[in-house]
Amino acid sequence: MLLLVDNGSIYTTNLTDFFKKQSIPFEKTTPHLCKLDGLGRYDHIVLSGRRRNDQKTNVVNTCIVRHAVDSSTKLLGICYGAEIIALALGGSIKRCHSPRTGGRTVRVIKENSVCGGTLDVFESHRYEMASLPDGLVPLAESNECRYEIIRHETEPVFGTQFHPEMSPDGQNLIEQFCSL
Repeated sequence: MLLLVDNGSIYTTNLTDFFKKQSIPFEKTTPHLCKLDGLGRYDHIVLSGRRRNDQKTNVVNTCIVRHAVDSSTKLLGICYGAEIIALALGGSIKRCHSPRTGGRTVRVIKENSVCGGTLDVFESHRYEMASLPDGLVPLAESNECRYEIIRHETEPVFGTQFHPEMSPDGQNLIEQFCSL
């Protein structure tokens, strides 16, 4: 079963519609309602993007990231979700000079189990990962962003700076993640 943590992204409906269309069983929660002691029920967790910063949201998502790493639970962080993975494990984020929105081409730079080649994706963010901690590796980049896709070295923890739910190539990445 997959758990979708809705952090308030305007694109979460696109995620739920995608899961329904693909017949991927999932439950949806918010950080304020998430039962951290019940995370062991799920073999996949997706952290959505967010609209605004909220301390409680950050704390809950950080706990989810640590749970995934400690228990080898498959985790996909989208936009903010990728940023919180980096932050929870010791990396940093930075504010972009201008908002990143619209279509981009992402180049995969390291072989991995969720994507390959180039991907046409949709960006919508004001912050991005600035540095990765030990244990996280970059898988893809674009002309505008150094860390478009990241992965934990030893655990099935992935993050995308872009919104994969918003493009066919990104949706394929989500399908590959869900089939891990």
